Amino acid sequence: MFSKLKYLKRKFNVSTKEAVLYFGFFAFFALFYYTTLWFNRGGRAEANNFYFSVKGFLNWGGIDYILKMLLSIPVWWLMFRKLRHVSLFKRLLLHFITLPLFVFTWIKLYYFITESLRMYHLVKFARIWDVYITALFYVLEFGILHAYVYFKQNQEKLEVEAQLREAALKSELSSLKAQLNPHFLYNVFNTINASLPPGLEKTRQMIAELSDLFRYQLRASKSELVPLKDELEFTLKYLDLEKARYAERLQIDVQADEELMDELIPPMLLQPIAENAVKHGISTQINGGKITIQVKRKAGQIEFCVTDTGKGIKDKSQLIGKGIGLTNTELRLNKMYHTSLNFTDTIPHGLTVNFLVG
Repeated sequence: MFSKLKYLKRKFNVSTKEAVLYFGFFAFFALFYYTTLWFNRGGRAEANNFYFSVKGFLNWGGIDYILKMLLSIPVWWLMFRKLRHVSLFKRLLLHFITLPLFVFTWIKLYYFITESLRMYHLVKFARIWDVYITALFYVLEFGILHAYVYFKQNQEKLEVEAQLREAALKSELSSLKAQLNPHFLYNVFNTINASLPPGLEKTRQMIAELSDLFRYQLRASKSELVPLKDELEFTLKYLDLEKARYAERLQIDVQADEELMDELIPPMLLQPIAENAVKHGISTQINGGKITIQVKRKAGQIEFCVTDTGKGIKDKSQLIGKGIGLTNTELRLNKMYHTSLNFTDTIPHGLTVNFLVG
């Protein structure tokens, strides 16, 4: 019995509990039928020697329900494994075919086995009860199985929904925490700026610009799209802070069509590319270099082109996947516009990054 349970569990992907319940279902009805017939005979003592024997049990319930169990397995596999993705209505219609096949096969096998073992079975017109009871048992069995599978799927669905709600709550909390960081720093920068003594105007201006950067980042965390002019202003403030560091070694040129300034684009697209140009292109050059940002309309889309005159890069495949900024920008472009970052060499040296939005 236990070896059969293990085989059923491995073959049909059912739990041990489900396998035990499946065998127990047939064992219960076999014993119940066996006991009912014994009481129907009046429980006579002279019949006890036959009824309370292996042959008696097999004749009055055993063979009957063993056959029902074995014939139910392929029908169960068809309905709940092979056709599990088929609609319930179509599977219920299929029972009108499998039920008569089940009853016909059971009768042929049951009568053949009992006659071969010289055991009792109904004869002549009484055989109609074998047809009726077998069909009724089929309906009861698969009615319970369909109800159980529906209950199990509903429980799994409720569990998945609960997990999704928990994940959404965690995501929302993470988003709120992410917004607190730039908000906190924005306020701290304003406090520091107000405490600076007169005469440090350049420092005051740099802190104000840095404060504006964090304010924009806070806004970007709440908005899917921002006007192009705001994105350019944010990127230029970042480059101004870098220029304070590199002085004349960093030159900046922005060329953007005025008619595009109110176009909506995802925030924080340009800054990571400009940062990459400064960090990996210009900063390593003794004489510095120039960063040019061009924005224009192209075939109904907006084309961005960021060019630097830095040292350039030979293996451009390394640009995506290592750093957070460019990788994140690439993923956002792929998801929102099905476009990507294109990397080419700047003549005579440097790197050009261009992409399309819209």
